[in-house]
Amino acid sequence: MLVLSLASFGSHLLILFPFQENGKEEKERKQEATEVKVPTESSQSVPSSSALDNSSNVPETATDEIKSQEIHLEEQTKASTDLIKDSDTNVSKNFVVRKPAKVIFNLDPDVLNSKLEQPWKKNFYKRVEARAQAMQQKIINKDNLKKELEKKAEKKFPRNNLAKEWFNTENMTLKTRAYLLDKLLPTLVPGVEKMLMQVEKKKLWAEADITTKFDPINHLGEYLMRNNPYYIKDSGMSGYQRVMRDVTEELKIHVPNTIGNRVSKMKESIKQKREERECISEVKIKVANIRKQALQEQFSEWILDPKGMIPLVVIQNVLHEFFQNPDFQLEACCKQLDIADSMGPRLNKMEFTEYISSYIADFKSETFEKLLKHLCHCADEFREIIKTDMRRQMFAELFLCCDRGKVGFLGRQRTLALLETFYDQSSKMLRSLLRNPRQWPFIEFEEIDLPEFWGDMDNQKHIYEDFDKVLLEINALLSEKHASKTQSKLLETPEDQHKHDEYTESTPPEQQRGTTAEQEPNRISTKEQEQDKESTGKKELYREIVTKQTHTGSTPEQGSSRELITEQRRHSDSVTEQGHSDSVTEQGPPQRVSSSKQGVHMESTAEQGRHRESIAAQGPHRGSISEQESHRESVTEQEPHKGSRAEQEPSGEIIPEKQQDIDSTLQSGRGSIFRESRKSRESASFEHTEILPQEKRTQEQIYEEELFVSPELQEEVPISRRKYHLSETTKKEVQKDPSCEKSQKIEGKSWSGELLTCNWNMDYIKCEEEEQANLLYSSSRFTDLHAIIRNIQSYKEVKGGSAFNGVSFNLLQFVQLLETFVGEDAPLSVSETLTSFFKRGYVETKEEKISGLEQIRHNASRVRRELLLEALFQKWDSDGSGFLDLNEVDELLYTYKEGMEKESMKKAKLHIQFPKPHPGQEVRMSSKQFQKYIQLVVSELRGNEDHVLESVVEFLMNSLERSPTENLRNCARRKWLYRIQHAAETSGVSLEPVYTETFKALTQDAESHGNKKISAHISLLEENRLLPDRGNVLLRNVASTLDDAPFVLNRVLYRDMKGISFTVVDEGKPIHVPQVQHHGNVFFWNNSINKSDQNGSFLALPLQDAYMRVFGVMAVDTLRDPQKINIFVPHEIRFYQGVANVFSTAYHYVHSRKHILHVVITGIAWLCEITSDITTITTYFIEPGPKQDSDYVLRNMMVTRHLGLTKIHRNPPIIFRKTCIFRDFLFKCTDTSEVILASVCGENHIVIPLRERTGKALGVLDFNIGRNKMLLYREFKDLQKMIKVVQAACYEILGEISGEIKKNYILEIENVGEVQRAGILFFRIMLQELQESLQLLTSLDFVSLLLYDYHPSVEPTYLPDTKSQEVEANTKLVHDILLAVILFIHPELELSSDFGNWDKCKMYVNRHFVTNICAFDPTARHVEVNLKLIGEYIRDHSRIEVWKFGNSVIEYLYHWAHICLTLMELSKKTSSAIAPPLPSKTDSYVYAKMPKGSLPGKC
Repeated sequence: MLVLSLASFGSHLLILFPFQENGKEEKERKQEATEVKVPTESSQSVPSSSALDNSSNVPETATDEIKSQEIHLEEQTKASTDLIKDSDTNVSKNFVVRKPAKVIFNLDPDVLNSKLEQPWKKNFYKRVEARAQAMQQKIINKDNLKKELEKKAEKKFPRNNLAKEWFNTENMTLKTRAYLLDKLLPTLVPGVEKMLMQVEKKKLWAEADITTKFDPINHLGEYLMRNNPYYIKDSGMSGYQRVMRDVTEELKIHVPNTIGNRVSKMKESIKQKREERECISEVKIKVANIRKQALQEQFSEWILDPKGMIPLVVIQNVLHEFFQNPDFQLEACCKQLDIADSMGPRLNKMEFTEYISSYIADFKSETFEKLLKHLCHCADEFREIIKTDMRRQMFAELFLCCDRGKVGFLGRQRTLALLETFYDQSSKMLRSLLRNPRQWPFIEFEEIDLPEFWGDMDNQKHIYEDFDKVLLEINALLSEKHASKTQSKLLETPEDQHKHDEYTESTPPEQQRGTTAEQEPNRISTKEQEQDKESTGKKELYREIVTKQTHTGSTPEQGSSRELITEQRRHSDSVTEQGHSDSVTEQGPPQRVSSSKQGVHMESTAEQGRHRESIAAQGPHRGSISEQESHRESVTEQEPHKGSRAEQEPSGEIIPEKQQDIDSTLQSGRGSIFRESRKSRESASFEHTEILPQEKRTQEQIYEEELFVSPELQEEVPISRRKYHLSETTKKEVQKDPSCEKSQKIEGKSWSGELLTCNWNMDYIKCEEEEQANLLYSSSRFTDLHAIIRNIQSYKEVKGGSAFNGVSFNLLQFVQLLETFVGEDAPLSVSETLTSFFKRGYVETKEEKISGLEQIRHNASRVRRELLLEALFQKWDSDGSGFLDLNEVDELLYTYKEGMEKESMKKAKLHIQFPKPHPGQEVRMSSKQFQKYIQLVVSELRGNEDHVLESVVEFLMNSLERSPTENLRNCARRKWLYRIQHAAETSGVSLEPVYTETFKALTQDAESHGNKKISAHISLLEENRLLPDRGNVLLRNVASTLDDAPFVLNRVLYRDMKGISFTVVDEGKPIHVPQVQHHGNVFFWNNSINKSDQNGSFLALPLQDAYMRVFGVMAVDTLRDPQKINIFVPHEIRFYQGVANVFSTAYHYVHSRKHILHVVITGIAWLCEITSDITTITTYFIEPGPKQDSDYVLRNMMVTRHLGLTKIHRNPPIIFRKTCIFRDFLFKCTDTSEVILASVCGENHIVIPLRERTGKALGVLDFNIGRNKMLLYREFKDLQKMIKVVQAACYEILGEISGEIKKNYILEIENVGEVQRAGILFFRIMLQELQESLQLLTSLDFVSLLLYDYHPSVEPTYLPDTKSQEVEANTKLVHDILLAVILFIHPELELSSDFGNWDKCKMYVNRHFVTNICAFDPTARHVEVNLKLIGEYIRDHSRIEVWKFGNSVIEYLYHWAHICLTLMELSKKTSSAIAPPLPSKTDSYVYAKMPKGSLPGKC
């Protein structure tokens, strides 16, 4: 019966509760909407299916106590909830209806702060904050009370774990089980428990048949209705219910697509990510510790100061160079570097580690490994820097010792003569390290005769002795070895191998090498050139190997170890793969010590052991190999490691007959003819110029120890045995000492910790202007000029740098010359020997000392005069107009000494040519003309010129009365004018900053000194090609102020239009229109303005160049000024004239740099087409520093790659001196204005300055020749030709811009325009050089060429030998070149019957032949030649073929024909073909390249 009752109870229960489900969920949503959640009844009643009797054992007192506390908690919760609702209502009233805040830009911060600090906002925020804090405190109190109640209930009602049986995650019943546990069972279980208690109480278990009124279903239903959780709060929970509640919450997590499930997954994900972050953090810490340990180990490879520290700026330069590498893309890290300005800050080991670690935290392992290699490589480079610094200090002390008169310079001719004597008296070993002082760059191009410069093809005159010859021998050996190895691979059977060996033994070596020895000495073998089947990697390998062996065969003492080294490189894989360092055995003089991570390379000669290019290419050499190709890694890493002397074996000897040939060639080379300047050096007598016998013996002993190997090891050993022996030895050495550290000494000398030559440009360059300015400051006679002189000094263009004068050397130039002579590879003992030799040999006569002192006094006097006269000019020209009226100057000057010197002063006008007078007979003098005039006047007066000039300047200064207002106005205007010129110098050949500063100067002066609002625009003259009927020229507006830009910019003014601008152009004087509304010939660009509003003043000023030619107009008006009276006053007009003058100077300054860039691009294109060993060519310009007193900087204007493609930067990067510790050769070049030969990072550089007319450097050309020690003599001579022509073009451009020389138009194409003229200037100057060289030839020079007879129609009846083929090729070369030149001069020959007959064609080579060549203009309009036919004759012959022929006439004519062909092709193209390839406003860079068809080829 009871069972049936329970079953019926279940059916009623399912009917009862579903009706209440939706209501309960809706109530729960309402409760969740409140900020403070009231504990729900579901959390207080957890059902239990077991332990039904636990609740009966709980005392009634405990239940009552808990009930009372819970009721109290509910009351507090209700009160807090009501409070929160009230606060929500208030907040909504205050904030919901507020409008969105307005975003106001450019608002004053003071106004903004005052608005935020209004009183009502403060009070409101205080009230809201107090209310929020009270609410928060109540919530905290409620939570704390709830926790306490739960703890008490936990003690009163122990947990019953039987309820855990409800936990089951079966998917079939998971949702139902979770629903029942959450909605039904928390109320049903207590009800069933109460019902069973009543059954037990009434004892109905035993009396089942007794009729009773008790119905269990009704009782359970009544209980459920009375304890409905929606309406009645349960008084408490039993231990079973509490466990059931926990089970319910845990079970809800596993129900999919529920909040609990999603929250659980989120927590799990968060936990997993946290664990991953912790794991990553641990890994990062471990990696950071490992990296710090690696950095600490790497620190020991640096050479340290006596305190064990390294300068911070050195490490910053290392990081800067690494971050600048485009392969790593770390430019952002480079911006964070704040490089120190001095060597003061130092780092110890820990600071070194922490400093670098702060920049590499996010680096990948590969990047960090590359950084480590870079650090190791820079450690080696820093050693070389310190060694160079020691050498330079030695030479500086030598300069001070030789400069006994303390004049600050030494004679150039005497210095070069001493170098030549030292070079001649040196041993063969020493000369292999030194550079020939009789060759460029020690002598200048002007000191070389034209025939010798253009026609000398003697390879013995290279800067390195026997460079081409040694290179040719190495190429021959490499080709032979490569051919033998290739043949051995092709011989598969032993019989073939045996036959090949027999053939090799029976064939003489000379016959085997016959073809190879006649090659052009290139780095690529003949077989590769003929078949062209080898990979590029093989060619690079041969190039690198040959470069390392450049000096191996230069002396007989050194022997020939090329085969041994080649074999060792190919069979040392096992050694180099270990990557450890070998032990260092110090023998003889101190040598470079290897890194702990570098396979130390010991060559068989001193040059190979010391050359930085070979060391940089060694086995794992600090990162340089990791960035090369894999095929190069496999060979260059296989360097033989340094062992004992017994392991260094030469592989052969030089034949005595061969050595005699070398010596005879050297003697013939020394006997060449030089110019008179060099003859004077050779004829100069020196008392103590010979090297003492004891010193020679000591020197030879030193180099024998360094350059020679042990004599007992010079026996013949099979290559295989030697190879095996050396590789095994190096393996043992690697295992013996794997942790070899570098020595802290350089050739036995410790580093003092300072780089004394780091800032020599500021410390040792004697600035005479600053000294004289300081002397003038201390003089009370010129007090009124002190402020002006200070401004002149502060506005100085570029501070630092020495001018090359060809007569004397200052300290920097002397030190650099000796460093170039000695080279970077020679040990310090060579410098010591040279120093001692110079101290004995450099002896000045008494007359020379007196002459030097007189020159110093004269220079000081000249600088003092220039400063005084420039300051006087600026004081006189108080309005900044840039000129003075000659009549006004004479009027004041004639009152000197009350007119007693008037007649003498008038004589000065007879010796000066004044500019043409302007309309009104006004003669205007510029600053230079004023200085020249005053000096001429002083020269006519009696007395000491210096004293007289100071007296005249003092008189004029006191006679000029200027008010304080005028002085202040003059100072402000000078500053604005200086900014215009400074913008041009720092613009990177862009005119936009110049336009900006010009308009700033105009507007600022108008506002400050005229109280006006002006508008301005600049228009330039252009040739009118589209509409010539409207005038030959037009004015195009190229820049304007911002307000007028939409109406003025890019507009064109023709001659037939209204306007006064063309009147200004024609007359060359400014025109002022006080009221434009009353002037009928003013053109208004803005048509929208009514005629009634066209009120204002207008001023048009001419823009003139150095020849006073007008090239544009600058217009200023006051049409936008609201004032009625706005006429320009005289001092404003004069200042605007000064602005126009300074703008013209700045404009031409920028254009001169553009023209120079154009010439350089043309010259580089010509050079790249005939040379192959130049890797990159970088062009730099010098600019003033960003700060007023800072050092100058370099601008990287463009970079030319190997293929001749030039990348021109729109915003050229700036290079500071402090970032170039490892690449200081650029600033050495600009400081001394001398050619620098440097080696950095294993790559050799030839750095050549571009000089101004004063001798100072204006730019630098950096030729990177890669790992080659030097260019071949042919390429070296072509480089000299290119530099000479480019420098001559620079002199001509700068002289024409400044007005020092008149423009010289040689070719017809030069009259087209300035831009087109700059594009062909390089070829025109080279054409002139060749014409002068041809004029020096005699008729006998052409006779030998005419003897070559060639009949192309005759077929040979036999197979000619090698010599006959060579004769035939030479004959064809001579005939083709001569025919091409004849066709230029006599184009009618092509249509003549004599064209195919050489006997008749050679009749054109007569006594008028050279005259016709020199008079020929390839760009003339009347010249019509067959360019295609001429091109076929010329381009069939390569530059190498012409060079090998060795005839100066053919050399001249070959270049002349190519240049004429190029000029003709350029003249036939449009003007845009030779326009300067500079970037536009929207481009970051552009590419430029000359056409290949017009230039000679390489091969």
